[in-house]
Amino acid sequence: MDAKITLSFDEAVIKKAKRYAQEQNISLSRMIEFLLKKITTSQYNSLEEFPIADWVNQLAEGEA
Repeated sequence: MDAKITLSFDEAVIKKAKRYAQEQNISLSRMIEFLLKKITTSQYNSLEEFPIADWVNQLAEGEA
């Protein structure tokens, strides 16, 4: 069952994330759901250990 939540992000991050999701032919909601599922079902001690941490940082900082 899907549930709705409200999140706030920097506008530039949202634009880049939407563009990336579109290029991957997936909705932004499903992309975020995938990332959250990966984070919450793994045994990482911190987000820095998570394999996509570099990608997330690049996206957030505008390097992607």
